[in-house]
Amino acid sequence: MSFQQTSLQRDPLQKDINAFLDYLKFEKNSSRHTLAAYCRDLKKLSDWLASQNISTWPELSEKRLRLWLAELHGNGLQSKSLQRLLSSVRSLFRYLNRQGIVEDNPAKLLSAPKASRKLPVTLDTDQMDALLNNRDDDPLVLRDQAMLELFYSSGLRLSELVGLNLDSFEEGFQRVSVLGKGSKERIVPVGRKAREAIQLWLSVRAMLPVKDEQALFLSKRGERISHRQVQNRVKRQAREQGMPTSVHPHMLRHSFASHLLESSGDLRAVQELLGHSDISTTQIYTHLDFQHLADVYDKAHPRARRKKGKD
Repeated sequence: MSFQQTSLQRDPLQKDINAFLDYLKFEKNSSRHTLAAYCRDLKKLSDWLASQNISTWPELSEKRLRLWLAELHGNGLQSKSLQRLLSSVRSLFRYLNRQGIVEDNPAKLLSAPKASRKLPVTLDTDQMDALLNNRDDDPLVLRDQAMLELFYSSGLRLSELVGLNLDSFEEGFQRVSVLGKGSKERIVPVGRKAREAIQLWLSVRAMLPVKDEQALFLSKRGERISHRQVQNRVKRQAREQGMPTSVHPHMLRHSFASHLLESSGDLRAVQELLGHSDISTTQIYTHLDFQHLADVYDKAHPRARRKKGKD
């Protein structure tokens, strides 16, 4: 079979995939990161369908899909990537079913191998104090200070911070409205130190060639700051403060959640502040807290300490 013939046979499948991606973009209003992930996953599916000469959706049975996943796993694709890939295929078939294109979902009963869940890396309170201790009056440093304080004060995601506008705040910067995953809006409090840092930044913001009047945080060119710029500035600030590890924005969010949970013990409140739709996502921070308690126990409890010399 020629490539042209294969391409012609696959056209209806690719057309359906494109329609699903348009649905995610225009009707579900999915973020560009979500869309990019779906595009990557469904490109893998499309390429594999071509290699198998599959030209209609009913040909994609549960058995064939399971064999494909096993092949990908055998070639080194990690469990987390397999889970996301399977979720993308499952979502595609749910869409196709609603459109009356298919009757069954071959991915419905399949599951990827469970990945071992790594505990998030956090900074302790002394490290956070060192990171946030900056006395420079340079406008860009004051901007960075405000970003760092806001990350740690309110547990924002990188995309949430970058998307902030001047009118995102309420009641004298005491609360901020952020647009989280799935375009879900939530309102979180802003701590005193963060409010002070934001006010300092706003006092020098006009010193930059302001091109984006709405954006809270600007690049040195006056445009809305990019994700990469924020990541680089956080890493730079941490390096200048002698942090022992590579620091990134999500580590500050992890630190916010861990420290708040350790102090309050209120899992539901932390879930709300982080914007997690499922509390199981928040529960990983209870493992961090338990790990800390276990370390204290091992070092302090008479029965846990190993005696020196003879028993």
